[in-house]
Amino acid sequence: MPAAPKLPREVYALSGVAFFVAVGFGILAPAIPDFAREFGVGRTAAALVVSAFAFMRLVSAFGSGSLVDRLGERWVMASGIGIVAGTSALAGLSQNYTTLLVLRGLGGVGSAMFTVSAAALLIRLVGNEQRGRASGTFAGGFLVGGIVGPVFGGPLTDVSLRLPFFVYAGSLSLAGLVAAIALRNTALSSAPVERRRLRGSGVGTALRDPAYRAAVGANLAIGWAVFGVRFATIPLFVTEGLRLGASWTGVGLGVFAGMNALLLWPAGRITDRRGRRPVLIGGTALSTIGLALLVLPPSLPWFLAAMVVTGAGSALLTVAPAAVVGDVAPARSGSVVAVFQMASDVGAMTGPLLANALVDSFGYSAGFGVTAGVMLAATVLAIAMPETRDRSSPAADR
Repeated sequence: MPAAPKLPREVYALSGVAFFVAVGFGILAPAIPDFAREFGVGRTAAALVVSAFAFMRLVSAFGSGSLVDRLGERWVMASGIGIVAGTSALAGLSQNYTTLLVLRGLGGVGSAMFTVSAAALLIRLVGNEQRGRASGTFAGGFLVGGIVGPVFGGPLTDVSLRLPFFVYAGSLSLAGLVAAIALRNTALSSAPVERRRLRGSGVGTALRDPAYRAAVGANLAIGWAVFGVRFATIPLFVTEGLRLGASWTGVGLGVFAGMNALLLWPAGRITDRRGRRPVLIGGTALSTIGLALLVLPPSLPWFLAAMVVTGAGSALLTVAPAAVVGDVAPARSGSVVAVFQMASDVGAMTGPLLANALVDSFGYSAGFGVTAGVMLAATVLAIAMPETRDRSSPAADR
């Protein structure tokens, strides 16, 4: 079998940017719910701080796409990172719950700018035979940073609930510096985009494709469980359900990220060589099982086991859905890509609110149970989808 073509250097540059973003967020994530609770609010209000970030990402996604078209990916990326850095530093100085909520919401706008510009660049730079590896490499930056961040996040939270906000701002400044230097001579906006399998343009056309629906469903479930409940509910579960210190939150999130890092690159290779569908099915099924373990009576062994299994499933889901969208999206269809990105934000916004509301009323088993149900629905969509990998691509030749 011929060797797969090398990835463009911009993919590795983006991975470096993602690393610094993830390190800071991994440090900050354990502190957000507990910091909000310091202002005397309930669990649902604490989760709203996480959801506000996701909500503003959601409503600003299309606007971020327009900025990319007008100003270029590099400018939008650097500006977005700067916005998140500035609002995070100010959030660490918050004296009341409302200020914290507003600043985290504004940070979501900057996050959308970064995410949309990076996603547009990846799709334009790589072909079908590279899509899984490119997605895995980019996500690898996030996940390696996700390993490093939580290791320091728990201890820093024990020192001060404000300190992680300032460390996050510093890490984002490094990310912006990497983007400015590594991408300074790259004409990002002119990168070619080949014609994809899906005929016609617009979200309506895309949603008639069961493969695209499966990718969107998986991304919604990822947002709900991985970007929402994992950061808004897990820290409270550790301190209130397991009655352990915040350092154990960092351990659990570190285990999750470790499984991601271990399986991410193999998942990218398998996605390019064997197809998107089996990886998508495996990822959603494993994640469902891992979340179901959290429905059991609270115990440290079950919690760590759930982080291992869900982390493995998340690694597969980091690669396969993005590869599917790249396979089926029509050329230069920003709206199709935006809806896929927004699905994750819808999950991250609604998941913590509903899960924590159920926790307040019925306990942690109910909150984790509904999250497992959402992931199970994504598994059903994955089973129903056709394979989208281009059989004629060089990577498919054996």
